[in-house]
Amino acid sequence: MATIVLVHGLWSDGSSWAAVITELASLGHHPVAAQLALESMGDDVASVRRTLATVTGPVLLVGWSYGGAVIGEAARDVPAVKALAYVAAFAPAEGESVSELSRRHPGSLIPAHVMVSDGYTYIHRDHFGEVIAADAPAGAIAIAAAVQRLVRIGLDRARAGRPAWLDLPSHYLLATQDCAVPPVLQHEMAQRMGATVTWIDSSHAPMLSRPREVAQFLDSACAALG
Repeated sequence: MATIVLVHGLWSDGSSWAAVITELASLGHHPVAAQLALESMGDDVASVRRTLATVTGPVLLVGWSYGGAVIGEAARDVPAVKALAYVAAFAPAEGESVSELSRRHPGSLIPAHVMVSDGYTYIHRDHFGEVIAADAPAGAIAIAAAVQRLVRIGLDRARAGRPAWLDLPSHYLLATQDCAVPPVLQHEMAQRMGATVTWIDSSHAPMLSRPREVAQFLDSACAALG
């Protein structure tokens, strides 16, 4: 089967993929989750590249949310990466930033519930589910809110270089009930990428609420690995 490297988003860590990892393993795949420091875009890209160096190809590289911007950089000039998959993810074009894209359409609840502390941001723990994972089990929301990583202010303003999706097959899982990254923005990004789009009736975090469907989406995307 396939090696699948999973990249988390802001205010999260690799544990956000836990249920999906279990599902992928049951399908015979070899999933590995990268851990991002969320201090700078450059550091996060480097972290994913270090993770990629520990696995054998061919690789499906997967990004959720901000992780989509990271994989677009990290996959460049890495021959083992044969395809990309985006889960409710940002996919900036060259010169764009996640911050810029996030302001393109209204509808995100992040501005109303993001908190600032000593140069870092986090999502108010009482509103984490509302913003990120409204349809997930209460227990999963509580854990995700409790373990969320603080994000260095300005991280999302880094401008992307030439994205790897220009050169690799891409797949996009579009979350129709997303309150963090508006579905209309997801659709626009997926279209300009020429990605194969799958729709899922979920919040911004389908890996918490619909892990089996996320795993099935990734399983299908592995067909592009050859």
